[in-house]
Amino acid sequence: MLYDFHTHSFLSDGVLSPVELIRRAQVAGYAVVAVTDHAGPGNLELVLDQLQRDCRVVNEHWPIIALPGVELTHVPAAAIGPLARRARSSGARIVVVHGETTAEPVEPGTNRAAVDCDDVDVLAHPGLLDPEDAARAAAGGCFLEISGRKSHAFANGHVVRTALASGARLLLNSDGHDPADLLTETFATNVLRGAALPESEIQTVLQTNPQALLARASR
Repeated sequence: MLYDFHTHSFLSDGVLSPVELIRRAQVAGYAVVAVTDHAGPGNLELVLDQLQRDCRVVNEHWPIIALPGVELTHVPAAAIGPLARRARSSGARIVVVHGETTAEPVEPGTNRAAVDCDDVDVLAHPGLLDPEDAARAAAGGCFLEISGRKSHAFANGHVVRTALASGARLLLNSDGHDPADLLTETFATNVLRGAALPESEIQTVLQTNPQALLARASR
C-alpha cells in the first residue's frame, strides 16, 4: 500500500491535471495521494479551490483517497506561519513546506519556521537538517521528508540520521511532477535503504507514519 503526501500537477510545475495525476497514482497502486502544488501569497486560495473540487469528485468515484494541499515554496520564513494558517482555513488537508534543500537557495530559517508551526504537516527535503530543528519537529509533530526526487535526495542520509536521533517521524514522498516520478513499492524501499534507514524502520516510514498523518488529515 503506497502513500504519498507531496505531488504536483500542472497547477504549478507538474505535467498532469490533478485528476489525471490522481488516476495515475491509483493505477500505480496508491492508497492515498495528496496533490500539493507550489503556492505563495498570491495563488494560495486559487490553487486550493481547484484542488478541492477535483479531489471531491475523485473521492466520490474512485478507490483512492485524494487530499488537496499546498507546498509553500520559497516564501519568506517569517511568512510561513500566517500562510500555513491561510492554507488550512482555505481547505488544505495537507500543508507542506519546501525545506532547505541543498539543490536550491531556500531562505535560512525556513526549516525552523516550518517545524515550529502547528499548521505545517510535512517539512519537505530539509537538506542539512539541524539537530535542534529535528528535535523541534519531534516535539511539535511535524513529519520530515525523505525525498524520492533526484535533485532533493542528496541529503536523505543526513535527514534519516538526524531524525532518528531526535525521535522525529519520517515519511517518504515522491515530490512527483510527472508519471514516471510516482512511487513503486520496490523504488520506495530502495530509496530508504539507500538512505541507510535501518530495516527495522522501513515499515514505520512506509506504513505507520503515513497512516498517522492520514488520520490527522481526516480529522
